[in-house]
Amino acid sequence: MQHLSALFITNANMVKYNLKIIFGNKFIYFLLSAVAITFFIIGVNLFNGQEVEEAGVYSTLLLTGALLLFYPSAFGIQSDKDGRTLEIIFGIPDYRYRVWLMRLLLIYSITFLLTIIISLLLKYAFVSFNVFSMSVSVFFPLAFLGMLTFYLSTVLKSGNATAAVIIILGVILLILSDELSTSYWNIFFNPYGQTSDVSEMVWQSLTSKNRIFLGVGSVVFFLGGMMNLQKREKLLG
Repeated sequence: MQHLSALFITNANMVKYNLKIIFGNKFIYFLLSAVAITFFIIGVNLFNGQEVEEAGVYSTLLLTGALLLFYPSAFGIQSDKDGRTLEIIFGIPDYRYRVWLMRLLLIYSITFLLTIIISLLLKYAFVSFNVFSMSVSVFFPLAFLGMLTFYLSTVLKSGNATAAVIIILGVILLILSDELSTSYWNIFFNPYGQTSDVSEMVWQSLTSKNRIFLGVGSVVFFLGGMMNLQKREKLLG
């Protein structure tokens, strides 16, 4: 029992330490900001007389999750470099892979948990929907965007440069969102935004293909980022 208690305390301290690193010791502020933005968007929609629907909930949760993922994914490498911890990570064989795997798992676990919590609040306050299905649906584009950001951070080595590239790409994709609205290549494809001119069968096919695209893309960018962690001279230079 004492061994399990010590193991739990050690893991809890490790999680707490890594939260401080990946969120710049400001995790609580990111958490509160994500929740505040969610209900601000819902409040604006209600004030404008718009009914809260599943499609709107999906878009809101996507934005909230993206905000929570963005900072640790974009600035993680730069924070390690600025904090002189990158040299330590490279000093132990394969340690950098375990560190970043744990960090990514931690980031996505927290984001998924927050998505479920906010979904429950929105469900009982505004509109009824399947909370787990909604959270899983939102997780696909979040995983893609997060892994893409992580990959770019290992290439550019700068959080500011990574943030700029992601923002530019996001603006371009939003501009093209209408043209890509019924394409499974659309990162911002909304599975709950079915239009009347598309049949249920076609929409389900689009949703499935979109998830495959996002899932495969997430794995590719994750592996690409991990491979870039091998380039010690480039990251430390």
